[in-house]
Amino acid sequence: MDEAARQQMFRGHLILAPMTKGSNLPFRRLCVELGARFAVGEMALSRRVVRRAAGELALLRRHPDENIFGVQLCGRFPDVMARAAVLAQERGADFVDVNLGCPIDSVVRHGEGAALMTRPRRLTQILEAMRKVLTVGLSVKLRSGWTEDKPLAVSLAKLAQDAGADAVALHARSRTQRYRRPADWDLIGEVAAAVDIPVIGNGDIIRGKEAAERMRQTGCASVMTARGALVKPWLFREAAEDADVDLSGTERMDLLRRYVAMALEHFGEDERGRKKVRFFLDWHLDFFCRWVPSLEGAAPFHLQERHAGFEPRDDDEALLARTDLAAREYLVRLLVDGPEAAGEMPGPAPPGAPKAGRDHRKEITG
Repeated sequence: MDEAARQQMFRGHLILAPMTKGSNLPFRRLCVELGARFAVGEMALSRRVVRRAAGELALLRRHPDENIFGVQLCGRFPDVMARAAVLAQERGADFVDVNLGCPIDSVVRHGEGAALMTRPRRLTQILEAMRKVLTVGLSVKLRSGWTEDKPLAVSLAKLAQDAGADAVALHARSRTQRYRRPADWDLIGEVAAAVDIPVIGNGDIIRGKEAAERMRQTGCASVMTARGALVKPWLFREAAEDADVDLSGTERMDLLRRYVAMALEHFGEDERGRKKVRFFLDWHLDFFCRWVPSLEGAAPFHLQERHAGFEPRDDDEALLARTDLAAREYLVRLLVDGPEAAGEMPGPAPPGAPKAGRDHRKEITG
């Protein structure tokens, strides 16, 4: 693939972002069925990839239904990143992305993820080493900077371009902001104007129409969605149809059933596989339950807000909106193991009832 073709590949898309746990293969397949044509897998640690760790190599797997698929690598050593990139290319990736945005302490302490933004010389070495061994696309995904008051995105985008990257994806929040505060789309526009390679804007996309609007407003080549797709995976259908799509609770429940079917196919239907499916389904439900339909007269949904309760339109919508542990456990068992295993649906949660979430994951998935 020549340089022009590699860069063209990154233009004109709504892209499913790389997300640890989130962009697992079954979820990517669900998004493909809903209209996604471009997706990035879960972040893979380069040091584990080159050691051929089975769990890490699994993150490089591409499904035949995926149109454009990228592998995201995280690491700090140029030779290790280059070797891992070759393995990703050999397994069918259309491009390899370098993670410069992960804010998690356990990653940053290793000098990886967002920490690489503060080491431009090392970043240049990594990109040049990867460019030498790759014939497929090469991109970087970065944040606006380490702190909000010292933006690095423009200088890092220029550095990436000079070192051989074919595209830059910008999550327009700093490392210290994590996922708080609205994304800075003005900064995305500045970066798009500063470099010749495609710039992919990322942050707070929740409506399909927003993708085209943001590209037009900022000059970015494509738009990437992360949490928006987790809350509302039919976002890709909206983008394809250029229309808002309202799904009933029953239709949303059908999407979850479809996800579970693909997850069981991927992880296996034995108890070990089912345990993984319960874990991932519960993880996804932490986001899926946040969706509030934009009912007539209601304010539009925004990712940076936590909406108060609303009046569900059907029983499935009511169940999906619940965040108490008893309802979550019931829903996971119902979808993965069936009605008999799920038992009777719990009644309304009393005040102070335990909430579902990461603290209770083992209770639900064990």
